[in-house]
Amino acid sequence: MEEKRCLLIINPVSGTSSKEQVASATAEAISAAGMRLDTVYTRHAGHATELAATAAAQGTYAVIAAGGDGTVNETARALCGTDTALGIIPMGSGNGLARHLNIPVSLHPALDIITRGHTVACDHCTVNGLPFFCTCGVGFDAAVSDGFASRPKNRGMINYMRSAVEQFVKYKSEHYVIRSEGHEIVEQAFLIACCNASQYGNNTFIAPRASITDGLMDVTVVHAGTRLGSFLTGIEIMAGTLGDSARVHTFRTSHLTIERTSPGSAHIDGEPVTLDRILEIRCHPATLKVFSPGEMRVRPIITPVDAAVKGIALTIGDMIHR
Repeated sequence: MEEKRCLLIINPVSGTSSKEQVASATAEAISAAGMRLDTVYTRHAGHATELAATAAAQGTYAVIAAGGDGTVNETARALCGTDTALGIIPMGSGNGLARHLNIPVSLHPALDIITRGHTVACDHCTVNGLPFFCTCGVGFDAAVSDGFASRPKNRGMINYMRSAVEQFVKYKSEHYVIRSEGHEIVEQAFLIACCNASQYGNNTFIAPRASITDGLMDVTVVHAGTRLGSFLTGIEIMAGTLGDSARVHTFRTSHLTIERTSPGSAHIDGEPVTLDRILEIRCHPATLKVFSPGEMRVRPIITPVDAAVKGIALTIGDMIHR
């Protein structure tokens, strides 16, 4: 039997975690599982996509992305529609896809998930042809992503929250027309999030009931309103309790268009981008194989608290491994 080949792609500058142990620990785990590993470091934006595409064309069994949501997105987009599976070693600021797929945000437990070999057939989505795997959106969350990205040396949850507070003080809602499956919504909205997975990252649950395997997106529209109302919505997102209310409207669809008054800011898996006035957004079912024990099912309040406790435990475990 031919030896299975894996490729490890490391983004040396993503997130807040050290990458010193990643190559050696991954090589040890992959070798122990009877497979062969090649390792490469990204050198520029888009490099992970190029590397992953070449690996998939060569019939590589798995491509493992070590980095943040941007690195995972770049790697995953090259693997959609192929037989090559995606492994994730989450080392970013948010790690949204990893968290939704119950992949531990810790090196050695994440490697255990990969070497066990169980994969989930995940959907991916596109906005104007650009792939995303967790969320894309316009409005307030796009403004926060812009602010966060403007401080590349200051990553992590604390700095993300700082960006959110700064934008909250000055952000003004915009006018949108949303069309989906014969329905039209005309809305002055605080934000519109199109969600393949349940969260932005860091266990902030913008679509608590979303599934990455159902062939649909969960769309969350937060209405324009008072500062207090928007603040309460933020609390619900953190607690995993967000649902339909006077402030929020949600629906599921396989495709939609969002029309706004002019081109402008948006985000794709947390990365800020500038997109056209009209956004065409589609879900593509079961196109990506990802090593995972199964996707997260969000239980209000319980899941965020449990995730925080596990995060502390994993951090302590990593310290012991060092």
